[in-house]
Amino acid sequence: MDANAPDIKDLEDQLDAAERDAQALAVGLGEERGGWHAETGSWSVAECLDHLANANRVYLHAMKEPAIRAREQGRFRRGPATPGFVGRWFVMTMEPPVKAPFRMKAPRIVEPRAAPPLVSAFGSFRTSQDEVRAFLSANAELDLAAVRFPNPFVPGIRFSLATGLHVITAHERRHMWQAWRVRRAAEGAVWPGKVSEIGAVHLKRVQM
Repeated sequence: MDANAPDIKDLEDQLDAAERDAQALAVGLGEERGGWHAETGSWSVAECLDHLANANRVYLHAMKEPAIRAREQGRFRRGPATPGFVGRWFVMTMEPPVKAPFRMKAPRIVEPRAAPPLVSAFGSFRTSQDEVRAFLSANAELDLAAVRFPNPFVPGIRFSLATGLHVITAHERRHMWQAWRVRRAAEGAVWPGKVSEIGAVHLKRVQM
C-alpha cells in the first residue's frame, strides 16, 4: 500500500514531530506569556501557531484541485514523493535557523489573527495538521512528485505536490524554531512579582 511507503511515512513522521513540538511549546506557557511580544511588530507564540494553521490551509487549498484532476486522469504513483532540484532548494530556504537572505514578510492571507488566544491558536494548528494528514493519506497513491499545483503565494510558479508537502513540514519547523525563541524570551521577561531581564533579544517577524 502506498501509504506505507518510506517517503510517505517520512512525511507523516515530520507532521507528528511538529505536533509534539507544538504540544511541548504550549504546555505550561499560559495565555499571558502565549500572547507576549518581544517587540512591536514581532509575533507571539500564539501568533506563530495561528500563522502555521493559516498557511497550511492555504497550501492545501491550492493542492486539492490538482490532486482531484490527477486521480481522474489516472496519474498514479511512479516514484517517491520527493521534491526535484528546485523544490529541494525552496524547502531548504524554509528550514531553521532562518538566514537573513530568506526572511520576508508573510503574505496578508496567512498573517495570524490579532492576539489569538493560545488555546485557540494551538487548536487551530492541530486541526490543520489533521487536514494535512488526511490529504496525504487520501493521495499517497498519486504521482505526487509529478503532479503540479500553482504556488498560492508566488504567481507563475508551480510546485509538485511532493514539494508542497515538504514545504509545509519545513515551514512548520521554521516557525516552531521562532516560537521557542519567543517562549524563552517571554520566560526571561519581567513579570509582576518576578525580577529578571529580557536581555538583547531581537525577534523579527519572519516569512510564512
